[in-house]
Amino acid sequence: MGGSGASGTSAGKRPNEQLSSWFVRSGWSKGELARQVNRRARQLGAHHISTDTSRVRRWLDGEMPREPIPRILSELFSERFGSVVAVEDLGLRTAHQSPSVSGVDLPWAAPQTVSLLSEYSRSDLMLARRGFLGTSLMLSAGPALIEPMQRWLVPAPPGEAVNVETPANARRPSRLSKPELDLLETTTEMFRQWDAQCGGGLRRKAVVGQLHEVTDLLQEPQPQATARRLFRVAAELAELAGWMSYDVGLQPTAQKYFVLALHAAKECGDKPLGSYILSSMSRQMIHLGRPDDALELIHLAQYGSRDCATPRTQAMLYAMEARAYANMGQPSKCKRAVRMSEDTFGDAGLDGEPEPDWIQFFSEAELNGENAHSFRDLAYVAGRSPTYATLAEPVMEKAVALFGKDDVHQRSYALNLIGMATVHLLKREPEQSTVLAGQALQIAKTVRSERVNTRLRKTVDTAVRDFGDVAEVVQFTDLLGRELPETAEAV
Repeated sequence: MGGSGASGTSAGKRPNEQLSSWFVRSGWSKGELARQVNRRARQLGAHHISTDTSRVRRWLDGEMPREPIPRILSELFSERFGSVVAVEDLGLRTAHQSPSVSGVDLPWAAPQTVSLLSEYSRSDLMLARRGFLGTSLMLSAGPALIEPMQRWLVPAPPGEAVNVETPANARRPSRLSKPELDLLETTTEMFRQWDAQCGGGLRRKAVVGQLHEVTDLLQEPQPQATARRLFRVAAELAELAGWMSYDVGLQPTAQKYFVLALHAAKECGDKPLGSYILSSMSRQMIHLGRPDDALELIHLAQYGSRDCATPRTQAMLYAMEARAYANMGQPSKCKRAVRMSEDTFGDAGLDGEPEPDWIQFFSEAELNGENAHSFRDLAYVAGRSPTYATLAEPVMEKAVALFGKDDVHQRSYALNLIGMATVHLLKREPEQSTVLAGQALQIAKTVRSERVNTRLRKTVDTAVRDFGDVAEVVQFTDLLGRELPETAEAV
């Protein structure tokens, strides 16, 4: 076994037909799969894993790999096929997991929410560097995800609150002063700005550490108003930790944080924040090829915040609804949602009321970027339709121009440059595509975002497949290999 850490006992040495089926359909060679497993393991900090072609062959022959290999394989095949491929689907056994770290069907009660947030953030800080947390989870999808999230709308039962203000607590001064609470909220805003500017890989651990500190405060007696503010800070930090995990490719970890964030948002009674968290979960489901689940989550977000979300938040939810419909191949519903997002965004800020910091990212640039990607996605679903590519082009151009003037949202700028590059590929204009991809590459080298890197590589793969004889494509492929090698670690 040596230092591979990759193999356990065999299941009677009977060939693993399920794993073999997924492997054959992937088109990967044994060497390519081994290389990807090693790369993902390095990203997770599991440096003891060193897989080779003979090891992959033994897995196919029935040898059971040890953790975290089954979870890594699940993530790799899920990304390859654009849908969740569970460990069980690969014919690999699942290690026993405690309820605190597996699944998303958690108790909707304040004490349990605080306890789980504390336990999970502590485990992440202690263990993620060695690769045993992010790969010890399973992604949930379908009814297993949607049904527990629907309980977000159910009123909390009486008597379940944590740190409820009693007459004694009301008289006791909070250990936290108002300036200290203000600073916690300001720090969360700063983390959010760093994420937009630098990507999720740079400050993720700092956000998780801050989240753990906040949950420590929630475990102390607090006046009700203070507890509510702390729950809001915890919800925002957990959502941001989930978003950063998503950005660097830790999908199960991201989902767990999103779920815990939604629980915290319910405890502070912030329905618009809850809808924002559900939109992040929806975006992840689109990324994983589950647009039906994404649509369910967005509709849940819209219904739950229908009487309290600002126009800007509603516009964001409509834009995400359009993305889900686009990936489901429903153009008329997609176009309607795009129109609704544009019309609603026109009312943003007109009432003069201040909006929470977490929705400030949804600018005119972001609106155009989301809607352009919806049209682009429609083009791919419709078999590379030039009609939808033509619809996407002017909207994407506007998004790129607006993000080009923004010094903060550099990751979004890169993603929209890549989106514009894919539009030019759909229009069979590879030379223009490489120009935009080149601009995105320069930003990708300055942000720690595996999502940006992956999208850039996939765009170049598409260009090579369709236009491999074009000189500009050949040159850029060589440049990408030199300046953004796949061995670069994401975490």
